[in-house]
Amino acid sequence: MRWGAMFNVLLVALGGGLGAAARFGVSLAIPVRADGWPLSTFLINVSGSLVIGLLAGWLSTRGEAGEPWRLFLGVGVLGGFTTFSAYSLETMRMIERSDWLGASTYSIGSVFAGLAAVAIGIALAKRVLG
Repeated sequence: MRWGAMFNVLLVALGGGLGAAARFGVSLAIPVRADGWPLSTFLINVSGSLVIGLLAGWLSTRGEAGEPWRLFLGVGVLGGFTTFSAYSLETMRMIERSDWLGASTYSIGSVFAGLAAVAIGIALAKRVLG
């Protein structure tokens, strides 16, 4: 493996570890009961969407110089912080206990809130940078 490719892997790995540790910290700070609505994952995914929108807006002004930041922050930190698999499992657990309202609001709300957060992040970054 070339040094450049190895460095990119290291950036992603370091960022992913930091993001996963941050996600774990949030889940400890906002615990959810087994029969509760998964607020911590919802907040993690929506805030991660906002930050990735900000990052995308900022990176659009950086060209190739932004690639290490995209790998470290976008792929690594935010990839490790946000979690589609936990979102899917939590939705399935609500369905299994017939909490149709909770499953519906969580799954649909997560998608729309995430999309809105990305759009807000991009708009903020463009406004500040442009």
